[in-house]
Amino acid sequence: MAERMPSGRTYHKAVSKEVMGAEREKKEAVPLPTDQELVAETLKDPERYAGLVERYKTPLSRYVMRLGCPTQDDAKDVLQETFLKAYVNLRDFDGRLKFSSWIYRITHNETMNFFRKEKIRPRVAASKEELAFFEEIQDELDLVSEVEKTLEREHVERAISELDMKYREALLLKFWEEKSYEEIADILHIPMGTVATLIARGKQRLKELLIKEPAVETKKWYERFK
Repeated sequence: MAERMPSGRTYHKAVSKEVMGAEREKKEAVPLPTDQELVAETLKDPERYAGLVERYKTPLSRYVMRLGCPTQDDAKDVLQETFLKAYVNLRDFDGRLKFSSWIYRITHNETMNFFRKEKIRPRVAASKEELAFFEEIQDELDLVSEVEKTLEREHVERAISELDMKYREALLLKFWEEKSYEEIADILHIPMGTVATLIARGKQRLKELLIKEPAVETKKWYERFK
């Protein structure tokens, strides 16, 4: 016996029920708490601090490595100190400000403390992400040829590592971490005017370093304009 197809009315009822169920699920979906809400909850229940750690451990780990931390283990140590210090001083956080800027500032300070304590010079290893960074700012550096989009990894690493820390910090926060001038000023504890100056001079210095000892392909390209 042939299977009987549902009537149009039955079909539309079933579809309507499914659509209504999906809409109900959307309404019932609980939005993620904001940073400020997690801070307030942590002050009442310390276990809620795990939410902030989970939210920031990955971006802050990348940030520490990009500042020049030599190994992943060292970066973990820096982050451990960062999250501990942030937790201890959580009551001092001004809820009217951005928590991300506050935690980035602590991370930055702890990283600088690590460099001083260990007496090491930050060394940047350019990953695929770091190389992609140069593609993003090539127009601003006037490095627009297709040739320069394939700068050798060693060349990129050397240029970043030779860049003065004050310039590297500003460029890193602006282009890698995508922070606003106001956020960078909060993180580095400097005026916004100084941020603009550091970024402008940092871009110029980076350009100089990239053409100082250019890769063979890059050198050929520049020689055409001599």
